[in-house]
Amino acid sequence: MPLHFSFKYAFENYLFFFGLIAAGVIASIVIMHALNIVLIKTKVYSAETFIPKYRYIIAFLFAVIAANIGIGILNLPEKADRIIDKTLYLLLIYGITHFLIKSMGFMKLILYHRFDMDKVHNLDERKVRTQIDFLYKAGSVVLVLVAFAIAMMSFGRVRELGTSILASAGLAGIIIGLAAQKSISNLLAGLQIAFTQPIRIDDTVIVEEQFGKIEEISLTYVVVKIWNEKRLIMPISYFIDKPFQNLTRNSAQMLDTVIIYADHSLPIEMIRVELKRLLENEGSTLWDKRVSAVQLTDCSTSAIEIRILISAENSGSAFDLRCLVREKLIEYIRNNYPDCLPKHRYINQSPVPVKS
Repeated sequence: MPLHFSFKYAFENYLFFFGLIAAGVIASIVIMHALNIVLIKTKVYSAETFIPKYRYIIAFLFAVIAANIGIGILNLPEKADRIIDKTLYLLLIYGITHFLIKSMGFMKLILYHRFDMDKVHNLDERKVRTQIDFLYKAGSVVLVLVAFAIAMMSFGRVRELGTSILASAGLAGIIIGLAAQKSISNLLAGLQIAFTQPIRIDDTVIVEEQFGKIEEISLTYVVVKIWNEKRLIMPISYFIDKPFQNLTRNSAQMLDTVIIYADHSLPIEMIRVELKRLLENEGSTLWDKRVSAVQLTDCSTSAIEIRILISAENSGSAFDLRCLVREKLIEYIRNNYPDCLPKHRYINQSPVPVKS
């Protein structure tokens, strides 16, 4: 074969190969543009973020698929062909895995929009979101592990090593099981929490004497955002093994109490009248109009204990309402019945003089 013909043939092959890759990239751009139009017309949530977020991985995936199809026409030397073929195979595994994880992320965004937690009564939404989060994270881990296993098994030496490990799988399984006992326990606890749901995303809890909200539930730990905006990181098995308070287990609505101490002479009926006025005015945006009560719950030699029972739509409103009621009622007593504030009585009796 003449040299110029051989060079021309090789040049045409390379031109066809890179043209095939360019065609793959162009095809991905056309498909993404058409998909963007469809998503916008069907008003799918996050359509405006889908294209910028997924454009590069889909272009990469199409380019790698095109390269895998066209690599055979290059007639490379055996060693170079083997190395490039193996590299393209690994890139294909990476691209497919990345695409599947991003697709699950997109489905997660759509489901998040459908189950919106911004509404007041969001118990069902919090249940579903907790399961969505766990399934997304577990699915991502499984995809990465499967992709890694497939990639490693494409190497002959690793495959031989895997065969020898399988021959002693019983002993290896026992050793690995003992070493990973804690991790497996946390993973199983995460699975149990996702479906039995003792806690959910955005639940209000008291854990380790800290008041906060469940911010994140991962495969192995839970993030609790406590009242001062710090984060308490707890192993997920904690919520299976130890007691804690879940204030929004069945409903976000809450009852709360305010305790006030006063003198025995305080007219309780006037406190009831003032509480009603307060809830219907200053506290109207916080009170859910379900419960309001004033009760005399205890009495000592120096003071009486008045318990005010109030209700609110959620824990945040209950906390704010509790503080408001406590402040305004103490101010009311101080301004209208100052003598009824708690006081200690001392009677100083002079000794009776003894007649001589």
